[in-house]
Amino acid sequence: MELLPCHLSCLRDHESQSGSNHLHPESSISSISSQPSLPSVPSLTSLSQQHEQTPTIRHKCIATLKDHSYVFSLALSGKVFYSGSSNGEIRAWRQDSSVQDNQIDNIVATSNSAMKSLAVLGDKLFSAHQDNTIRIWKIHNHLQQKYKCIATLPTLNDRFLRSFSEKNYVQVRRHKKSTWVNHVDTVSALAISKDCSLLYSASWYRTFKIWRTSDFKCLESVQNAHNDAINAIVLSKDGFVYTGSADKTIKIWKKHAGENKHLLVATLEKHKSSVNALALSNDGTVLYSGACDRSILVWERECSVRGGGDMYMVVVGALRGHTKAILCLAVVTDFICSGTADKTVRIWRRGTDKSYSCLAVLEGHRRPVKCLTAAVDGYTSIEGVSESGTTYMVCSGSLDYDIKVWQVWTTVF
Repeated sequence: MELLPCHLSCLRDHESQSGSNHLHPESSISSISSQPSLPSVPSLTSLSQQHEQTPTIRHKCIATLKDHSYVFSLALSGKVFYSGSSNGEIRAWRQDSSVQDNQIDNIVATSNSAMKSLAVLGDKLFSAHQDNTIRIWKIHNHLQQKYKCIATLPTLNDRFLRSFSEKNYVQVRRHKKSTWVNHVDTVSALAISKDCSLLYSASWYRTFKIWRTSDFKCLESVQNAHNDAINAIVLSKDGFVYTGSADKTIKIWKKHAGENKHLLVATLEKHKSSVNALALSNDGTVLYSGACDRSILVWERECSVRGGGDMYMVVVGALRGHTKAILCLAVVTDFICSGTADKTVRIWRRGTDKSYSCLAVLEGHRRPVKCLTAAVDGYTSIEGVSESGTTYMVCSGSLDYDIKVWQVWTTVF
């Protein structure tokens, strides 16, 4: 591990997603390349500067952390964040970059398969892999101590119990069947429910599954949820599940009271290319989606009287400025962070009148930005600015093998 100063040199590269090759040519290739934008969707950023005062903002890269492979995923847990890489390693990093030691071995877990997503729940770290599995690691407080893999999903017991009945098998290839608890392609995304009782996993084989976190049992599998690979999954606090796919759609699911499975609520079809990333506002009323069309679509809940008062998502506009495919999104308070194949991270702010402004463009990565995580870091003032403000920490992982830690300060309105 090395700690290096930030640099601004720029090169061009594409992500390599070798291995699984079924049903996701668009997700593995077009997700990096850029597609035509969406002229029919109005830009939300052009109007914002006419209505709202732009806040004072300061930002800087405070650390560049060297990995040894493509950085595919990041997850934040307290004062530590984790990175998952294409070489199957998980590394643990302290938020305070000043305590990083070049000699510390911060690899806490290893596997023989690329890690596509990470999620933290208490003392457990979940990792999604390209070999179709989910691994669960027991977290230790000491960063130099290796984590123990306590389970692999589906568990041996789950697979054994499902293997005896023919009804537990589903067709996965022309001449191949598998039990429904098994993912049969890359596990691309993970999400944990608000009450922490459930883990959701999405797959490039068009399915998503629900697991009980207490005993890791697979409770449900939604087969053929999309017509192509599922790249992203996010959960709202009131039980809605959003999935984004290479089939260009976003689908909304919910398990209603009295039902034993998730049902499709709505399909959002404004994107014209592979949907790569999803993020929800803190209250769950705004959905952000990123695709290969270089735009971030903003969806808001709208109450339909004809639908019996049900809430539906409608597109209200787009955030534009990136020049290549949107690959990752993160939301913290009223700020949206976007990482793309143009090697930059943009910071957007949602105004009180639902308008948006781009506050900053973070430059320094040499290849596409594949993953992001962000958090509030404190409430402070800075030299030369009279107003009080909020400090945010933004971490970005890239295909240039680097993780950059950014400090973003902005005035409070």
